[in-house]
Amino acid sequence: MSRSVVALVGRTNVGKSTLLNRIVGARYVVVDDQPNVTRDRLFFPVTWQGRDLTVVDTGGWGVDADSPIGSKVKRQAELAVAQADVVILVVSATDGVIAADEEAASLVRAAGKPAVLAVNKIDTALRDSLVPEFHRLGIEEVVPVSALHNRGMGHLEDAVVHLLPPPGPPEDVEAGVVRVAIVGRPNAGKSTLLNALLGDERAIVDETPGTTRDSLDADLEWQGRHLVLVDTAGIRKRTRVTYGVDYFSVLRSLHAIDRSDVALLVLDATDPATAQDINIARYVVESGRGLVLVVNKWDLVLPEYREAHKEWMKRRLQFLSFVPVLHISATEGTNVRRVLQSALDVWRSRGRRLSRSSVDNAIREAIELHAPPRVGTRRLNVIWAHQDEENPWTFVLHVNEPSLVPTTYERYLEHHMRREFGYRGVPLHFTFVRAGRPRRAEQEHKGK
Repeated sequence: MSRSVVALVGRTNVGKSTLLNRIVGARYVVVDDQPNVTRDRLFFPVTWQGRDLTVVDTGGWGVDADSPIGSKVKRQAELAVAQADVVILVVSATDGVIAADEEAASLVRAAGKPAVLAVNKIDTALRDSLVPEFHRLGIEEVVPVSALHNRGMGHLEDAVVHLLPPPGPPEDVEAGVVRVAIVGRPNAGKSTLLNALLGDERAIVDETPGTTRDSLDADLEWQGRHLVLVDTAGIRKRTRVTYGVDYFSVLRSLHAIDRSDVALLVLDATDPATAQDINIARYVVESGRGLVLVVNKWDLVLPEYREAHKEWMKRRLQFLSFVPVLHISATEGTNVRRVLQSALDVWRSRGRRLSRSSVDNAIREAIELHAPPRVGTRRLNVIWAHQDEENPWTFVLHVNEPSLVPTTYERYLEHHMRREFGYRGVPLHFTFVRAGRPRRAEQEHKGK
């Protein structure tokens, strides 16, 4: 099932970044290629009330609309609104309605998309009196919020979910099929890699309707396993990049990721690890999909510079240290066959099932080696742990108090589980659940 798209738009200095942090769970990363240049759109997977969403953040406008930067920001917002299922327009209660707000509201109304007006900086009940002024912007659904103080966020979530289109039917996924998305920037060599893979395997290519547009899914048999290369029509089609990142190309990549088990992120060795590459990689990780980095055009890197190139990539993509990296030349066929093998290895790792005792013992061993830090006078106590039944890459820890888990300790647990069980190319997620009475919960666990 494809994710619905929610666009977050608004001028500068309305608290949009803080609101985005609240929506996506403080995973927001500002991506700037260089100072004083409007950042590219960011995409985040979010689940609200059982609905899977892609939240698209656009650059805040407020600069001269006739300047190159101002024109680009406005165009970004127009593209985001055009592709969105629901739009959240953010304004600031303390500033009142200004011309830039009216311009943004006019854009949203003209698009005819369902919209919610989030009146931010309503930090106290006394500021509720500032809300009525914003009804003149012509957006029916008005929700007062304070992103800073987490006020009104539940009402905002309710309003957005209410406006979403009905969910489509779940995709009929054949058991045992490995769904692989080939994603990356235009001209990174995705089409060449795809053709090399299909040519080698003499695959049958069938047209199948996609969730948002017609697409081509390529089926092939490899090592006795049925693989499907997802959404290759959108990837194959070349589009001109007029406004920085090709918005539609990125959105197609996100849809392909959502439909896949493993994503092959193709990087151009002559221009690797750009802001867009990093953004897509983060999306894959947050979505819980497997990931393989494919550095294409390796033949264009002089041999004497290759080790330095690898070291630079390692530092630049430090957050992907668990991901396999392949250096290939799709045009020459160098290492191309290793791509499918790596995808299969990651797929098997992603679906690995562990016994409850294995998980529980590994977590307890990690705690014995390095106890959780104290928070005030309290310390985290893990009662028992297990894999999530539906998502084996997610571990559920029943603890005395979830708020006692610092991010650094969660990372430590992740590293320990990787050392114990591998999980190459698979992002590991941890869920901490309050476990009622510790003694009773532990007795019930031991009795199983």
